[in-house]
Amino acid sequence: MAIKTYRPLTPSRRFYTNVDSSDITAKASVRSLLKKLPAHAGRNNNGRITSRHKQAGAKKLYRIIDFKRNKFDIPGTVSTVEYDPYRNCRIALITYADGDKRYVIQPKGLNVGDKIQSSAEGLDIKPGNAMKLKNIPIGTLIHNVEMKPGKGGQMVRSAGGSAQIMGRDGKYVSLRLPSSEMRLILGECIATIGTVGNEEYGNIVIAKAGRSRHMGKRPQTRGSAMNPIDHPHGGGEGKTNSGRHPVTPWGKPTKGAKTRRKKASDKLIITRRKSNPKR
Repeated sequence: MAIKTYRPLTPSRRFYTNVDSSDITAKASVRSLLKKLPAHAGRNNNGRITSRHKQAGAKKLYRIIDFKRNKFDIPGTVSTVEYDPYRNCRIALITYADGDKRYVIQPKGLNVGDKIQSSAEGLDIKPGNAMKLKNIPIGTLIHNVEMKPGKGGQMVRSAGGSAQIMGRDGKYVSLRLPSSEMRLILGECIATIGTVGNEEYGNIVIAKAGRSRHMGKRPQTRGSAMNPIDHPHGGGEGKTNSGRHPVTPWGKPTKGAKTRRKKASDKLIITRRKSNPKR
């Protein structure tokens, strides 16, 4: 998969890039796996904006993804590789031997016609197979990792992502996540072998504001460009420094301030992810 560039017929096309879609083999055709999600545009049930800079974006249908991979010991064949407007990776339509069809996240190297399977026991270590962490060899790259047995994959699901099994400690397995965080996960949790495909997604250039609007992103205004009544950084003659630590519009410290609350799962974190000096 490669980055696709365009002739600069317009100013925005000069920098506009996209991921080559030659790997997509079909459009969505299984209607039972498509669902219309209401567009809330960042508003809650009272109509108030609780998440700023969001809009409905382009019309799209949600693809129901099998994150649980709990169809055990029944082989499946990859029928198609499709585009998913709700995620940055490709999805694969799996047709199982009993006729059931499900979407899964497409790992790198999984193509049309390949066979995959899920099992509570051990399987061959090849992309697309899913099994419990306790049965996966140390050093294997995995994705779509559960945090609680039976809940479905919650971690490592974006394009190009992978976690690595580093060791075992009793009933737990230690993983190195894409953020470099080291974390313990129960060995009964299910994960999928391989790295998530479409790894070039992170290299695309948006190039124009309209493309962000299609993706459901509204413009974001700097606090220093506002009036004092609208933001703590606002006001002053010309371009001025706010004179205080960066805060949100409601005065909550940001840009480096710790916001994580204590969680019961904190005890399972061996090493926190590396701090970013730019933040």
